[in-house]
Amino acid sequence: MQRVAVIGGGPAGLMAADVLSQAGIAVEIYDAMPSLGRKFLLAGIGGMNITHAEDFDHFVTRYGDRSADLMPLLQQFGAGQLREWIHALGVETFVGTSGRVFPREMKAAPLLRKWLHRLREAGVKIHTRHRWLGWKDDQLLFGTTGCEKTVKTDAVVLALGGASWPVLGSDGAWFKLLKEKNVSLAPLCPSNCGFDVQWSHFFAGKFAGSPLKHVAVNGRVGECVVTGTGIEGSLVYAMSAGLRDSIAQEGSAVLLLDLAPDTSEADLHKALDKPRGKRSAGEHLRRCTGIDGVKSALLREYFTLDVFNNMAQLASAIKAVPVTLVATRPVEEAISTAGGVQFESLDNNLMLRELPGVFCAGEMLDWEAPTGGYLLTACLSTGRAAGQGVLAWLKGKS
Repeated sequence: MQRVAVIGGGPAGLMAADVLSQAGIAVEIYDAMPSLGRKFLLAGIGGMNITHAEDFDHFVTRYGDRSADLMPLLQQFGAGQLREWIHALGVETFVGTSGRVFPREMKAAPLLRKWLHRLREAGVKIHTRHRWLGWKDDQLLFGTTGCEKTVKTDAVVLALGGASWPVLGSDGAWFKLLKEKNVSLAPLCPSNCGFDVQWSHFFAGKFAGSPLKHVAVNGRVGECVVTGTGIEGSLVYAMSAGLRDSIAQEGSAVLLLDLAPDTSEADLHKALDKPRGKRSAGEHLRRCTGIDGVKSALLREYFTLDVFNNMAQLASAIKAVPVTLVATRPVEEAISTAGGVQFESLDNNLMLRELPGVFCAGEMLDWEAPTGGYLLTACLSTGRAAGQGVLAWLKGKS
């Protein structure tokens, strides 16, 4: 019987193992951690967002410059097929008001348990605490408890993740191993990440951890959080790729925050133009617009007292607070990773051109996407494609 090693026990690796085991291939999964799917489980703590229900033409654009590379894979296994696959595991799903798709129980653990049960039933063997160290004499080399061992297989699927959250297993150590094999790689960098801002000591000390609720950037409404070093949160994550690239090119990027997205500048001016009396500038702002707390402090962080005394300028300031971002937070803190194995290094079956019989899947490939189910969908889609690629390659060898 033909044997395939899957290195990495996250969603992409498990999907590749699923495809292969269902086809009767002997599959063994190797993972450096004590258990599988650790990042998958962490992502599901606040509500497991599986995919998104928007139409395909819009869905595929979420992958930016790599939309064309991922399109054929997502056409074969996109949001709709993913939901059908999950239902076949015995897990019900529903579409939330935002279009995001969740399991009925809102947790990742039940899904992972059923998935692992099916893999074991299909004969998949799981080896934890096995860290991949590369190759030795054309065999896979692993470091395990107190020793090293080699494994000979007919093919291998690498699904080792990016470099974010290394404590959960994705440490990017594979990058050096593949670079030594002349695989074309893009540098690993943070995606869906926070950014550094040079706050004043007063603002950072008093407002770190404060949420900026119902704010907008370029018409996109959401929320973010002030941190001691800068700013993070869903609104920022959604634009992180462009902001990161701007910082790389220009040295900084400006985030124009609209603190009152439901109110026009003209209406703000009209409200603020009411007699102030003996009220302080901050109290007048609060009574007329409802802006106080961290939003009021943010205005003071960027604008002088002269602006607070000029209602037209203050109205304009509320609609465009220029928060200057000077750096991304480290990749270890990011939700996901950009960069990795470039698609130009792969054939149409996701096999490395430089390493016949070695396939890649998941976040270690050079693509990125916002949160909202897009990350998981692409991981599973590429995992499935890699598994099918292995089957086609093995068939061609027999």
